[in-house]
Amino acid sequence: MALNYLQCENAKPQGKPYKLTDGEGLYLQVMPTGGRYWRYKYRMHGKARCLSIGVYPDVSLAGARKALAAAKEQIRQNIDPYLARQEQRQLAQYQAAQTFEAIALEWHEKNKDTWTPRHAAYILRRLELHTFKQIGHYPINQLTPAIIMACLQKVEKTGPEMARRVLSMCSRIFHYAGATGRADRDMTFGLKHGLRRYTQGHYASITLDELPGLLEAIHSNRARLYPQTLLCLRLMLLTFVRTCELIEAKWEEFDFGKAMWTIPAERMKTRKLHKVPLSRQALAILHELKELNGRREYVFPSIPRPRKPMSNGTILKALERMGYKNRMTGHGFRALAMGVLKQNLNFRHEPVDRQLAHVPRSSVDRAYDRADYLPQRITMMQEYADYLDSLTTNPQQQRKNHDRTNPPTTYTLSFGIPAYPGGVAYAGRHQPLDFPQGNTIRPLPEAVQDQRKAERLEDRGHQQMH
Repeated sequence: MALNYLQCENAKPQGKPYKLTDGEGLYLQVMPTGGRYWRYKYRMHGKARCLSIGVYPDVSLAGARKALAAAKEQIRQNIDPYLARQEQRQLAQYQAAQTFEAIALEWHEKNKDTWTPRHAAYILRRLELHTFKQIGHYPINQLTPAIIMACLQKVEKTGPEMARRVLSMCSRIFHYAGATGRADRDMTFGLKHGLRRYTQGHYASITLDELPGLLEAIHSNRARLYPQTLLCLRLMLLTFVRTCELIEAKWEEFDFGKAMWTIPAERMKTRKLHKVPLSRQALAILHELKELNGRREYVFPSIPRPRKPMSNGTILKALERMGYKNRMTGHGFRALAMGVLKQNLNFRHEPVDRQLAHVPRSSVDRAYDRADYLPQRITMMQEYADYLDSLTTNPQQQRKNHDRTNPPTTYTLSFGIPAYPGGVAYAGRHQPLDFPQGNTIRPLPEAVQDQRKAERLEDRGHQQMH
C-alpha cells in the first residue's frame, strides 16, 4: 500500500530500524535516533542494490517518487543508478578542484622550460599579484567574463599595459584548460574591448644632434658616478647591447685575443648565441674593469652583493643624475647606434640589424637568411667607436698627456684615498675618479670601502701564502 503524507510525518523511532514501504522498491527507513531516510532497493545484473535518495522531510514523498522514476529510467537504459551517482560525485569533486590557480600553475610548469628563468619568474609573479587573489579560488568552469573583467579593471587602475598582459596570460590559461578538457571556451574573448585604449611608446632616446652632449656628460662625469657605473655607460655606448645582457656579463664570455664577446643563447632575448665584436676602445674599458672586478664572476657586480650582478635600475639612475631623466634609457643607446650607423656612417641595414640581435620580421627570412655579416660587423663596430671619439675629446687621453708632462705628487686624504693635483683621484684599486678642480672629494660609500678593505686583506693573504 502506498504511503501518504501523514504516515511519513507520524513515523516515530523504535528500538530497531524499521521500514515504511511505498511500493516498487521505494521505502522510508526510520532509525532509532529519529532519522528518516528514503531508500530504493533494486536489482542490477543479478545483484541487489540499495540507492539512497535523501533525508525526510528535506526530500518529500513526491520528491522521492520523482527520484524513483529517474532511477528506474536509468535501469531501463542499462545504467546503474548507484554507479552513476558515484561518478557524478567524483566529477563534481574533480571540477571543484580545477580552480583557475591550479590550472594556471599547471600551465606555468608545463611551459617554463621554453622560457628563460627570469621570464618564468616574471609570469608567475604577475599571476600571483594580479589574478590568484581575485579569481584563483574559482573553479575555472564557473568563471564568467564579468568576474574576469572586474579583476582586469582593478589591474588597469595602476597599469593599463599590465592589464593587457594579464589578459593575454589568462587567455592562454583558458586555451590550455580547453585543450585538457576542463573548460568549454575562452572566457576572456572580447574583453580587450572593455579596457582603455593604450598605445605603448618606444623607449626614450635622444636625437643624433644631442649625442655630443651625452658624450661630454659621460666623459666629464660631473654627476660623480661611481667608476663601475661610468665604465658601464661607456661600454654600453660602444656595444649597444640590451641592458640585462650587459649587466649580467661574465668574464668567461670575453675573448680578449680575438676581441670578441660571445653572449650565450640562454641570456639572449632571441634565444640564440650572439657575438659582439669589441673595438679597441671597448677593450680598453674592459681592461680597466678587469683591474677593478677581475676576481669577480660578473663584469659589473653589485656593490652590496658582489656575487650578483648590478641592479637593472643603475643605468637609469645614472642617466637621471646626468640630467637625462625621461630623455634617455639603456635601450635608447641601441636606437642611437642604429641612427649613427645608418645615417652618418652609411652602413647597410642587414649588418646593423644583426648586431642589434633583432629577430627577422619575415618568416621567410627567419627560415633562410642565416648570414651573420660578422666581418662587416667587426669593421662597423670599430668605425662606430672611432666616430664617437671624433665627437669629443677623450678625458682619459688628456689625463695621459698631463701625466707625461707633469708627474704628479701624491698626497693622502683623511679617508685613505690617494689623490693627485689636476682634478684626478684614485679610489680603491687604481681606478680614476674625475672631479672638478677645487672641489672636495667625497669618501666612497661604506659598502664600497668594506669591499676594498676585504680585497686588500685577501691580497695580503695571497702574498703571505706565496
